[in-house]
Amino acid sequence: MTEFNLKEKFKRSDFRLTKPRKIIFDILENSEEHLSAEDIYRIAYNIYPAIGLTTVYRTLELLEKMGIVLKHDFGDGRARYEIRETESKRKGHHHHLICKMCHKVIDYKVCMDEEKELVKKTIEGLEKKYGFHITDHVIEFYGYCKDCYSKLENQKKQRRGQVI
Repeated sequence: MTEFNLKEKFKRSDFRLTKPRKIIFDILENSEEHLSAEDIYRIAYNIYPAIGLTTVYRTLELLEKMGIVLKHDFGDGRARYEIRETESKRKGHHHHLICKMCHKVIDYKVCMDEEKELVKKTIEGLEKKYGFHITDHVIEFYGYCKDCYSKLENQKKQRRGQVI
């Protein structure tokens, strides 16, 4: 999203695009990770020391209400944020693979035609079955990353090798 588009979006919503709000948006837009409010605060404080943690929380809540930011719960006890793909100049539509052990989040783009077709058919089926017009979706897969899965497998092997 260009700065002009962001200003226009704020103007239409009767809110001002303040310096702290712009800084928070830019941090999210330029991040490769899914940041918590505390992560954003630490980065923002280095840019603009007058910012407070409460401002970060309020801004994230506002950006979420405006449809600019998505809030995620990946099971690590902290809300994580990212720019909605329709508002981002860098990120396309993607889903998440979430490790239940280390809480690593991997962005997963549905890039193969068969996958896109499957998601499209699922959406069409849900719309038809429930009479619900779907405008957006987020898919999250929970499991174990390769490192954690390897650790779990090694633990299983060690237990099997022990005499009980």
